[in-house]
Amino acid sequence: MNLQNLKNKTILLLGKSRAFSEDEFVSQLKFHNITLCKEVTDAVTLVVEGRMMSPYEQNLSDTLYEEEKYEFMNIDLFEKLLAEEIDSDTLLMSLKLSNDKKRLKSFLQNSCIEDALFFKLLKMYSFGGEDFFENDDNRDVSAALIARFYENIERNHNVQYATTGIYHLIVQTKNEQLLEAIAFLEPSKKHPKIIKVLALHPKLPKSVQKMFLKKGDEATKEAMAYNVNLDKNIARELIKNKKFAEIAAQNIRLDEEMFSLLSEYKNALAANETLDEAMQQELVTCNDETIHLALAANKCLHVITCKQLLCLNNERIRQVIYANSATPRDILKSAYKEGNCSEALSRNNATPQNILEELFKCGDAQILLNLANNENTPVDILYQLQLESRFERAVKTNRAFSKHIQSENIGWLV
Repeated sequence: MNLQNLKNKTILLLGKSRAFSEDEFVSQLKFHNITLCKEVTDAVTLVVEGRMMSPYEQNLSDTLYEEEKYEFMNIDLFEKLLAEEIDSDTLLMSLKLSNDKKRLKSFLQNSCIEDALFFKLLKMYSFGGEDFFENDDNRDVSAALIARFYENIERNHNVQYATTGIYHLIVQTKNEQLLEAIAFLEPSKKHPKIIKVLALHPKLPKSVQKMFLKKGDEATKEAMAYNVNLDKNIARELIKNKKFAEIAAQNIRLDEEMFSLLSEYKNALAANETLDEAMQQELVTCNDETIHLALAANKCLHVITCKQLLCLNNERIRQVIYANSATPRDILKSAYKEGNCSEALSRNNATPQNILEELFKCGDAQILLNLANNENTPVDILYQLQLESRFERAVKTNRAFSKHIQSENIGWLV
């Protein structure tokens, strides 16, 4: 069924509307030339079962259903049909001309309208210089924003009514429209933590980056320098500040141009995990142990670079490489056979489990602690380590062990 089939027809509503306010529900029906009644008449062609039906209405619904004369529809489906037929431009113009804040808020709380319309309506809402939850209207709108986009909101309804809900929403989402909407909300400016997490977000739209570059304080710009997906044009402006340039050199997604622009910050570049093989090769040629150590610890260390660094015969560099999970397994196996690298290997999540099992037998306290923290350590060893008070906490905070406990649906061992 669609609304076109209901034009000039009469519907019976049992109970109340849900997404639309009562007044707006009636208004939408009038717009579509649909007559609403609360009692049964010969003109009724559709029965809509709403929320909060009284016992009388429930009995009437059962009776009418048994008569098989009427078509039935749930209020949620009916309101969705209404929402789909809303002309966005007409609604926005109407709200702008009427300046009806109550009606605007009602639409913002309407879960049936599309996200695109919601964002347009949100831009029209004024928080009046007050915070997200500082008055009833702001609270209702902020709660509606969180409820609409928060993942698994049904598990934590209280998050709708706290500023932390906005923060968590930013952390969760990959929706650029949502990030932009939150960034331009007036109350966001009152919360440095929200601005910082926005500035760091890898999906932060260019429009927001521009705003932060133009109007943001130093802390905001510094946070942006850590953003791996910082727009190139924004980056060019930001790195004119040497402090921000050094931070960006370690974090921004690199291409040949950015690598060249940041070439004076080689120590920072060596730690950048977006370095390609050619960039790493160029840095290896630098006669600088600090640069080599940063490369050795890089989680995107290329095989050729790894082998070149090992050829330097620098013990500090070798130990860093053996602790790096990007180091090829064959190199880690050879290192174990050669000896003198047990501590580094025990920290490495890429170290083969058979080697970790051998390291467990050594009894060295530091190595055992490393194994307790290592997510690749065999579960049976973690169980044994957990029984010792020295390593119990490390095992319990080991994510791999936590997943095992959850998958087995068992509690912590004491």
